[in-house]
Amino acid sequence: MKWSLIRRKLERVDRALAKAMEKGEIPGAVVLARMPREGETVEYEAVVGNAVVRPERVAMRRDTIFDLASLTKPLATTGALLLLVRDGLVDLDDPVAKHLPAFAEREKEGVTVRHLLSHSSGLKPLRFFHEEMLTRERKKGERWLGEAIAKPWVIERICKSKPVHEPGDAAVYGDLDFIVLGALVEAVSGEPLDEFCRECLFEPLGLADTGFVRLGRNGPLEPDAARRARTAATEQCDWRERILWGEVHDPNASVMGGVAGHAGLFGTADDVMREAQAWLDAWHGRESVLPSEGVKRFFERQDLPPGSDWALGWDTPTEGQSSSGSHFGRPSVGHLGFTGTSVWMDLERELVVVVLTNRIHPIVKRARFELRPKIHDLIVEAFTAE
Repeated sequence: MKWSLIRRKLERVDRALAKAMEKGEIPGAVVLARMPREGETVEYEAVVGNAVVRPERVAMRRDTIFDLASLTKPLATTGALLLLVRDGLVDLDDPVAKHLPAFAEREKEGVTVRHLLSHSSGLKPLRFFHEEMLTRERKKGERWLGEAIAKPWVIERICKSKPVHEPGDAAVYGDLDFIVLGALVEAVSGEPLDEFCRECLFEPLGLADTGFVRLGRNGPLEPDAARRARTAATEQCDWRERILWGEVHDPNASVMGGVAGHAGLFGTADDVMREAQAWLDAWHGRESVLPSEGVKRFFERQDLPPGSDWALGWDTPTEGQSSSGSHFGRPSVGHLGFTGTSVWMDLERELVVVVLTNRIHPIVKRARFELRPKIHDLIVEAFTAE
């Protein structure tokens, strides 16, 4: 194997990260990649820039903890559903209303767990519940944000909502599907989502730094100075009037107390890599905490509707416009997070790439985040160099 050529080509990844920081696209990043080749393992690691630039400057570390944003969907909620399906407590074609009876309102009786996992349920993709709560607080003087009533109120509002299309007629990525799935996990398991995931998923996988951060009205319920010092900050939030540092960025997850099915998970690059490797091992039939047959089912494109790229809780490459770049094979799965995070797995090559950045710190960048596909392309070109 031409190690010197591989190392030279990997220097292009270093330069791409440096350029992104120079242009102000990201304050910093942790990137990990791994692929077996010719009986050995090719690896890449980059730890660059800063985890925090305001209110103080904190250098990025390999064990920096990131707000994983929508990586919560596959790494927590989808993983939890995988285990419940394995144990026979949930079937993918169960009507959601079997487990959450209130969900049947407004002609949603035919929506199944499979529809939610593949974003084909017909639910409206996004709704800013924090804005409704802020308005209610201002008008009526009631306390809602950070209160125990907020989370069930959000779920009730979704259950009472009318779908925008018939289940299976379209695949529209959004958060409401997974807010409902988080509630379903809690209803079936009888435990809060964060506790179920910790006990049944994260601890068995050996994820030491992965979990949700519960919130009160004014931030984390139990601030941990040492953990906060290892955490990448996100946005200067207008309505929370502070830099978000150690608390979830996503507004709906925030008003729900920090624990939700669509967002709220925090973790390190090493933990994301470890969980991704467990999914990959299970897909190949090797020993894993996760069930092999279940993982194979969850990684299959669902074709809901025909042509949709969504598997169950996982995305697959969209030809010509995937964040995985242009070199990941068709049997690949991955997901993105709004804060600047991603994980992609090329199943046949057994390539795993974890890209964690804090691109929305200290302000949200609205431009398309082109760094991720570029990094993926450069890593594949280096790892496969002849």
